[in-house]
Amino acid sequence: MSSPESLEHGAADPGAPRVVILTGVSGSGKTTALRTLEDGGYYCVDNLPIVFLEKLIELSSRTAGEVSRIAVVVDAREPQFLDQAPQIIDEVRRSGARVEVVFLDAADDALVRRYSETRRRHPLAGSGTVEAGIAAERRQLEGLRAVAQEVIDSSALTVHELRRLFHARFVGGEVARMGVTVISFGFRYGLPISADLVLDVRFLPNPYFIPELKPYSGMDPRVSAFVLGQRDAGAFLDRADELLQFLLPRYRAEGKSYLTVALGCTGGRHRSVAIAAALARRLRAGGTDVRLWHRDAERE
Repeated sequence: MSSPESLEHGAADPGAPRVVILTGVSGSGKTTALRTLEDGGYYCVDNLPIVFLEKLIELSSRTAGEVSRIAVVVDAREPQFLDQAPQIIDEVRRSGARVEVVFLDAADDALVRRYSETRRRHPLAGSGTVEAGIAAERRQLEGLRAVAQEVIDSSALTVHELRRLFHARFVGGEVARMGVTVISFGFRYGLPISADLVLDVRFLPNPYFIPELKPYSGMDPRVSAFVLGQRDAGAFLDRADELLQFLLPRYRAEGKSYLTVALGCTGGRHRSVAIAAALARRLRAGGTDVRLWHRDAERE
């Protein structure tokens, strides 16, 4: 690895191995992600104490290019080192390493369900509940989450979808493109935990109060036509699209490769669904790689 003196302050060395640090809460899909990267040719290390990160990169640089991509899992199984993680990652980056931190997360109810289905104990639960273990783990991982370039919410992803996402992002040559997830949600159910931008569409007339539209979601053509037919809906979409066209290249220039945009209404069933779908169509028409997720559309 090049010495810090040979590099511009904080600049990545183009000859250094690419390092992906996978972290996040237990049950969120870190094992699936690591196996995907391993299948894609990454040298993978599970449960690496963060204090050994610099040594691992240094050793890999002596292999004459044989190890050009590394993936490591750093999580709460080594709690004694977690407080040092942000500082160590910053120091390694300053030395020229190309390091990306990806934090996998999921809603608490999804994590509890997964533990129930597998009949596994949460590693931090001790004699307590799974919920208590999840809360303790989130506290321990706050520092790593704060320095992550990307937070991936796996709550609604199948194992196959998560594999495809990681393959496209880190293996399949699409890294230079910036992916966008557009989520519709209901404020009454809480903000999506992975949201980078949150836009509120509760200013639009609500189909909930129109008897013939209330039973249907914003995916229904009648509800969509009503919402998008509002003059303010078109003005909002124009401005949201303009904002994202301004932001996406700037986020990309700063090293961010994935953005989650959340659009919320009261229940997440009518207005936000129609607006999110329309915004996704606009972004796709402009060449952006978009994933659309209606988080609360099927709730009663």
